[in-house]
Amino acid sequence: MTIFTAVMVGVIFAASTYLMLGRELKGVCMGVFLLGHGANLAIIATSRSPLGLKPPVLGSHGLDQMVDPLPQALILTAIVIGFAVQAFLLTLLVITWRNSKTLELDELAIEQDH
Repeated sequence: MTIFTAVMVGVIFAASTYLMLGRELKGVCMGVFLLGHGANLAIIATSRSPLGLKPPVLGSHGLDQMVDPLPQALILTAIVIGFAVQAFLLTLLVITWRNSKTLELDELAIEQDH
């Protein structure tokens, strides 16, 4: 399962890099969103599997029988921050479309010069 997760992290990072190197602004935004999801999946891949382990809040168990809560807390924080960044980027995308009627980066650069 860890090999599959590592391969999926690589595929998501490759797809997000491809999207961020594109010529259209909405593709760049989608690449940024996908990069955040890939980072969350990478954090899951580095934590050990919680299957068959007990949550750390249910009492005193040995450390080898408990789930590590740090990766879960990091991912929850990253999801909240990711939603805020996504909302901000989508707002900038809509404002750019309303002002210039284009999302092509070359046309936006030409419009900036004039």
